[in-house]
Amino acid sequence: MFSEYTFNILIISWILIGLIIFGVLFKITAPYGKFLSKKWGAMINSRLGWIIMEAPPLLLFSYFFFKGHNTGNLVCIAIYSIWMLHYVNRDLIFPFRLKTNGKKMPVVIMCFGIIFNGVNAFFNGTFLGYFASYDTTWFTDYRFVLGVIIFIAGFIINITSDNILFRLRRESFDYKIPHGGFFNFVSSPNYLGEMMEWMGFAILTWSLAGFSFFVWTVVNLLPRAFSHHEWYKKNFPEYPEKRKAIIPFII
Repeated sequence: MFSEYTFNILIISWILIGLIIFGVLFKITAPYGKFLSKKWGAMINSRLGWIIMEAPPLLLFSYFFFKGHNTGNLVCIAIYSIWMLHYVNRDLIFPFRLKTNGKKMPVVIMCFGIIFNGVNAFFNGTFLGYFASYDTTWFTDYRFVLGVIIFIAGFIINITSDNILFRLRRESFDYKIPHGGFFNFVSSPNYLGEMMEWMGFAILTWSLAGFSFFVWTVVNLLPRAFSHHEWYKKNFPEYPEKRKAIIPFII
């Protein structure tokens, strides 16, 4: 295993790559969901593609964590459990609740997802397994407590927003304006919730690895949230004017 210094240099490089891609994603909307395009080549069943690309955070994160020497550290076990709470839902529950009706996604998007999730799983699993040095006093540290609160709040917003979308899809495959919960304030509360989760994770771990994942979550979801917002306004003249894209009352 390389040194912690080298490890941190790799993470900083990953963050810089994300900042470059951030600008690109404001110009190119990833072609899946309502933005699906066949111009991106071969397709795969969207449910299967989702399961495959969301598997690395379950498998690789667990592999690198359990390969390390921190598996007996209670704080690390708690952090591992927090991570897994999100990804058990995201990979093993969420895709089976989707009413896909044979929808597809480009294979290239699945591959990008595998890379994104794989690198982030490697950094965070390796940090937690090898470089983390918490003792039990971390459980009462304000950073851990605050981070857990933000993570749980984001998780709840994410799940409740998904539930609203699931109910709409059960009623019809046609797109409708979502209402209720944080949809009353923003167009993509599910993305808001997920960004809150990983902001909370970055705070509760107080680590460069956690921060890098938060940065990449924003890189991935913020441009897409703006695309969703503009799509709704374009396709629904009655779309609520006061509803923002991603942050209530702000943007």
